[in-house]
Amino acid sequence: MDRSFWRNGHTPTLLSAFLYFDLSFMVWYLLGPLQIQIAQTLALSTQQRALMVATPILAGAILRVFMGLLADRIGAKRAGLLGQAIVIATLVGAWQIGVHSLGQALFLGVLLGVAGASFAVALPLASRWYPPHQQGTAMGIAGAGNSGTVLAALFAPALAVAFGWQNVFGIACIPVAAVLIYYTAFAKDAPGVVVKKRLGDYARMLGNRDSWWFMFFYSLTFGGFSGFASALPGYFHDQFAFDPKIAGWAAAACVFAGSVMRPIGGLMADRIGGTRSLLTVFASVAVLIGTAGFNVGGPLPTVLLFIAAMLCLGAGNGAVFQLVPQRFGKDIGVMTGLIGMAGGVGGFALAASLGTIKQATGSYSAGLWLFACLAALGWAGMSNVKHRWRNAWSVAAARV
Repeated sequence: MDRSFWRNGHTPTLLSAFLYFDLSFMVWYLLGPLQIQIAQTLALSTQQRALMVATPILAGAILRVFMGLLADRIGAKRAGLLGQAIVIATLVGAWQIGVHSLGQALFLGVLLGVAGASFAVALPLASRWYPPHQQGTAMGIAGAGNSGTVLAALFAPALAVAFGWQNVFGIACIPVAAVLIYYTAFAKDAPGVVVKKRLGDYARMLGNRDSWWFMFFYSLTFGGFSGFASALPGYFHDQFAFDPKIAGWAAAACVFAGSVMRPIGGLMADRIGGTRSLLTVFASVAVLIGTAGFNVGGPLPTVLLFIAAMLCLGAGNGAVFQLVPQRFGKDIGVMTGLIGMAGGVGGFALAASLGTIKQATGSYSAGLWLFACLAALGWAGMSNVKHRWRNAWSVAAARV
């Protein structure tokens, strides 16, 4: 990495954005690794369990737009402070009041969506300190905070066994509060005037066909990452009779792979081009997830297939945002919100549909094959638009 990157920006803010994003993603994902214990307590069906873990993803997707608008008006730092305060209050409420029905679990999921909306605050908070040609790297580092899902998958099921799943929400308050203190002390808004986004700006960008392509691609890469991250603990439990702790650890291995690959994927895209990276990602994911749908070879080969698929999806997340500044340099804030929302919607659709298909057919195979087909469609779509993009993006043609 160019040394000028560290000289140009504000490292304490970059670290603050990463930590805020990391712990927010941990909280956003909590219902995923706790789903087995919660479903047993509340007597949830497979479809209800899937809806419960998918709800925070959808809520976070929708709230990202509004958090982005709020960050423009009151400053990214203040928006982040408000978001973290709401998340801590939600955790305390779930800990002290409890969750006693599916309706309450869904309401909790909606409130946890505020944590998922941190995407719309953390990335601009970090990237605005850097010149345009380094903003992709800054967003990649801050965006690596999706590794917080690994913390939840590793520790939440074991803590639930030791202390009860309701107390896990209280325990989660400790690191979240610690990050809030650090964030308050060290995060700073970048100097300069921020052009405030309006809802009309989002509507205007929806009239651009390239915005829909970006939203579709990210609904596959981040949607695949977040959807599988939430669904895999339940999948491993149902498919291989893993207990909650082992299912969480298996899911954590998959999520870790996807998380570490996000910044690496951005760097790879810088070297070989974002379109070429995404073509490789979609082709690989289609093959890997399609193979996993055949359920052959037992648990170890299946876990390895998902680890490889999540590596590819993580790289795809980085590749998409390597391309965004090149195509939407003047509208990067609006497009970050729209693309992030599309990614969350994709994650909700994947997690919810896997549970619905499993309950309807008795197997996850059809759901996995459906996602594999969508990945293949992503490959076809990228093949279709890459030549037009290369011709149109004259300024950055060599990097696409």
